[in-house]
Amino acid sequence: MDIIPVGAWAALIGLVTGCVLGLGARLGEFCTLGALESAIYGADQRRLRMWGVVLGTGIAATYLLAAAGQIDLMKTAYHGLQWNPLASVLGGGLFGYGMALAGNCGFGALARFGGGDLRSLVIVVVISIFGFVTLSGPLAPLRDWAFPQIPADRMQGLANLAHDLTGVPVLLAALIIAAGLFAWALAHAPFRAEPRRIGWGVAVGLSVAGALWGTSVLNTATLGAVTVEGHTFTAPLGRTLMWLMTSSAGGLSFSVGSVMGVLLGAWIGSWRKGTFRWEACEDPRELGRQVGGAALMGIGGVVALGCSVGQGATAFSTLAYSAPVTLAAIGAGAYVGLKRLIAGFQPD
Repeated sequence: MDIIPVGAWAALIGLVTGCVLGLGARLGEFCTLGALESAIYGADQRRLRMWGVVLGTGIAATYLLAAAGQIDLMKTAYHGLQWNPLASVLGGGLFGYGMALAGNCGFGALARFGGGDLRSLVIVVVISIFGFVTLSGPLAPLRDWAFPQIPADRMQGLANLAHDLTGVPVLLAALIIAAGLFAWALAHAPFRAEPRRIGWGVAVGLSVAGALWGTSVLNTATLGAVTVEGHTFTAPLGRTLMWLMTSSAGGLSFSVGSVMGVLLGAWIGSWRKGTFRWEACEDPRELGRQVGGAALMGIGGVVALGCSVGQGATAFSTLAYSAPVTLAAIGAGAYVGLKRLIAGFQPD
């Protein structure tokens, strides 16, 4: 660390683990909206069941590392702050509706941009802008008033709740939850027949836990100068955009490395599959819908303290109270948005 700056180490952790996420998106078809669309309208649950492997792996790896003293979950925003159910429901619902309108979440837009889709760049930029408008811009006072962030005074989460109610050790409770998610995923015969998806689900789950572990190690080594965080793609998009424009705003960080890693992994994955091609939006109405959806995602993601990956994968891997509620709200919002899109295309 005397030679390489701390921020560069954090960015490197984000780059490596983010690259795995990008590869998982392009080669394993890991995508939140895509999983919902396939399950609801295509009667195909394979992409949805992949989430069971991702979460099962993420939870098991995270809690095994936490039990070994390698991750301090209380230093994450998901456990260090008191859970606000209203923020999870409203923010998650807004994010999910916007995700349906835009056709992608922030992570999905990065992955598609890595494959040459220029429309996704617009989504990324708009999420960045409206995320910061809500985080520290004109909407910040209203957000602080409506959804105050209060430090937690004790460890909170599903595994700890199970321990308090039954006396089961926290690690065992977490492993039981992880096993249940694995069982749910592998109970679907068509999904079991695709080892590629299973493998990429494990890889994505390990990358989520790896990000928490890597930043925890740096947090200890730097006496708190680096925060413990994982992959999420709302405010980090704005931080990356600011760094690219100024090379100084916030400096190199895990967020910057994470975003660039997803782009790199998605580009490698699309090149590997031979699917890279430039695409642009030819319909102004489609572009307007995508911009509106991205704005809603920027606002909702900041309110909910995470996006479909930030809450749905990273926070869920820590078994935070907010994770299943926010993920359910995102799913409900996306369902309403998809229904609205389909109804909008029906003839009168």
